[in-house]
Amino acid sequence: MPPSEHEPPRRALLIVNEHSRSGRDNADTAQALLEGAGLAVRRGDTQSREDVSRRIVQLEPEIDLVVVGGGDGTINAAAPGILATRLPLGVLPLGTANDLARTLGLPLDLEGAVNVIAAGRTRRIDLGDVNGHPYFNVASLGFGVDLTHALTSDAKKRWGPLGYAVAGLRVLRRLRPFHVEIETGETRIRSRTIHLAVGNGRHYGGGMTVSEDAAIDDGRLDVYSLEVESAWRLLMLLPALRSGRTQDWTEIRTLGGEEIRVTTRRHRSVNADGEIVTRTPATFKVLHDAATLFVPE
Repeated sequence: MPPSEHEPPRRALLIVNEHSRSGRDNADTAQALLEGAGLAVRRGDTQSREDVSRRIVQLEPEIDLVVVGGGDGTINAAAPGILATRLPLGVLPLGTANDLARTLGLPLDLEGAVNVIAAGRTRRIDLGDVNGHPYFNVASLGFGVDLTHALTSDAKKRWGPLGYAVAGLRVLRRLRPFHVEIETGETRIRSRTIHLAVGNGRHYGGGMTVSEDAAIDDGRLDVYSLEVESAWRLLMLLPALRSGRTQDWTEIRTLGGEEIRVTTRRHRSVNADGEIVTRTPATFKVLHDAATLFVPE
């Protein structure tokens, strides 16, 4: 809510991914809207992913909240800083997929997202963690990593969310299953898969749904493994993957837990929120009640 005349304005650190066209076009507008809503805004200029959390920690004594404008990768870059400072986070969905915004039910327009931050309602959420790297939405290996490599910035600019489909079709041509071992609690599974996803939130990859009952504050991670042998069969699974209703498909193996351990025969890259962050073997953990985000009523 806007401050009363006797209260000082809340001090917001605004970090926008100005390396993207959407960020450059909207940074000044975002600042003006936030200031119009009664916040005192300080811009946090960053040159790299590492700068995002570094600036949050550096300026913690001088700010009351953090606002990040960009896609899921930019918001992911803020996760270590949010964990370290416990400052509340406002999200301005200026990316291609905006999966965290969709999970939280945020408006996808800039003015609507600013109004949510100004209203001041917050929600505690979980984060995932893979080998010490926190993430909001999902971490994956296999197809998801190949998609990250194929999804160029040019494709995002030209096709928007459809860029995921364009890149996905390119990756499908070279699909190769690989062997993976998954452990959670007393359960150990050996699988031959093309894609393994470990979700903390509900949505990822431009509209895919980890599980129809997944929630970002349920204290668990949801896992699915795609055990298909052909690109044609994977295309048949797409409606189920978008809805999260995977229980009727034997090719989609699902499980969950608070900690998941994954090993592969050779080291494989692991993607978290669209960024390659580590390699297998990988331990995935849920960081329960780890962050405070502004959400709509």
